[in-house]
Amino acid sequence: MSEIITDKLTGKTSAGDVTITSEGGSATMQLQQGLAKAWVNFNGTGTIAARDSLNLSSLTDNGTGDYTVSYTNDMNNVNYSHLLNCNNSVSFNGMFGGADTGAGIVLTSSARFFTCSANLTNGDARTVHTAVHGDLA
Repeated sequence: MSEIITDKLTGKTSAGDVTITSEGGSATMQLQQGLAKAWVNFNGTGTIAARDSLNLSSLTDNGTGDYTVSYTNDMNNVNYSHLLNCNNSVSFNGMFGGADTGAGIVLTSSARFFTCSANLTNGDARTVHTAVHGDLA
């Protein structure tokens, strides 16, 4: 098996384009399109704090079950994809979450997330995990 050790990959046709072949060998994709551009794993109760993250500048606790994640490097536009998972606390039996796509809440620099119980009452999640896919500015 060969090993390549490098600090930088540069595309042949365009510096930012590196094409990879799928595991089955029948499809190709642009490497940068498949990478998460931001993610965070944080505790959503008490004083919120990130356990680990990528491209995170800050977390804001806006109230019960209401969080804002701000990015170090902005997204190119507001049409990026949010993936969110949250775990329930002792006081809630099941948690749900999502990004609010209302005007001004999903921005290129941040996104606001809400977590709630099965009866749709906002509630702090014990842990919140979010990842963002899209193009960086």
